[in-house]
Amino acid sequence: MRKVATDRLKPGMKIGISVFNANGQILLIAGTILTEKFIKRLAKLNVPAVYIDDGFLPDIEIDDVVTEKTRTQAIQVTKKLFQDFHFTRTLTGLEKIQDVISTIIDDLLNNHTIMLNLVDIRSTDEYTFGHSVNTCILSLITAIHMGFNHNILRRLAMGAIMHDLGKILVPSEILNKPGRLTAEEFEVIKKHSESGYKVLTRKRNFYTISALVALQHHERYDGSGYPNGLTGDEIHQFSAIVGLVDMYDALTADRVYRKAYSAYEAYEMISALGDYMFDFQVVESFLHHIAAYPVGTLVELNTGEIAAVVDNRPGFSMRPKIRVLFTPDIEPLKIPYEVDLASVTNITVVRIIDDDEELGALKRKVSQF
Repeated sequence: MRKVATDRLKPGMKIGISVFNANGQILLIAGTILTEKFIKRLAKLNVPAVYIDDGFLPDIEIDDVVTEKTRTQAIQVTKKLFQDFHFTRTLTGLEKIQDVISTIIDDLLNNHTIMLNLVDIRSTDEYTFGHSVNTCILSLITAIHMGFNHNILRRLAMGAIMHDLGKILVPSEILNKPGRLTAEEFEVIKKHSESGYKVLTRKRNFYTISALVALQHHERYDGSGYPNGLTGDEIHQFSAIVGLVDMYDALTADRVYRKAYSAYEAYEMISALGDYMFDFQVVESFLHHIAAYPVGTLVELNTGEIAAVVDNRPGFSMRPKIRVLFTPDIEPLKIPYEVDLASVTNITVVRIIDDDEELGALKRKVSQF
């Protein structure tokens, strides 16, 4: 299973995970064999990528950290609230947001081995809604690891899901500009933090510490952030968590101005920022549950063998469980075998195999075997 950009899709590829829009409607169901017509439709709908099943792990299913129903419902509710605010400048529907947050928390607390193996894919036209929900989910995963109680989790989640509300007030031609922003345009973008904070603090019964997330999620541990250049403990812990997650989710998503980074690339970037741009404890707690090599990733080992990732465990993000499929001579193994890299020291991943031609050649070898 691998994430493939829409402009790299080819007829005959098989959809690995069902593709939904922000309204919860299925665009393509898992198992669908792509045709030119399907690929053109995905492009027209601005779906940047899909998960493709290459057939290397037919017995392995990849699960999201929350149920499909929960994620879809959360995106629907968030989309309605943000769109209503866009047209009316009135904040309504927070009760439904609170209900969906409770469901997300329940899903996560009932998942005892949380590992993020899937990057949520959302249309470039509906990026904000999916990003808000994913930021909420990943912030909660981090906070659960840090030992936050249920009430604190709810307040964090509300701040996380509403952290980008102020972007609704940013002109769309600036927010969705495909090229580099001018200095003046970036100043306009930066105002979304204060704008969102002002809207949320005017809302009766909205917790101030939740609203603070909107204001501070672009502050950085070293003082390089905005709007106030806060440092260290001046940044509320909620804001520190959401700021980190916000960056990770943005890195792993396709944007109008660049392609997404891989899970491994984003993992490496974030891991280098502890006690620099983000508090080290927050970075450590977040990365504890993030797979650098998601399940389904095809990798080359230092032995020359080629393997597929079949499992990841919390705390061992760089040391997945793998299934060795090919010899160093790139011949399919008659009997593939599994190795838990967390329990061995002499086997390492040296690269991810994501080239279409190389993967196609491997698949042909398997089919001929």
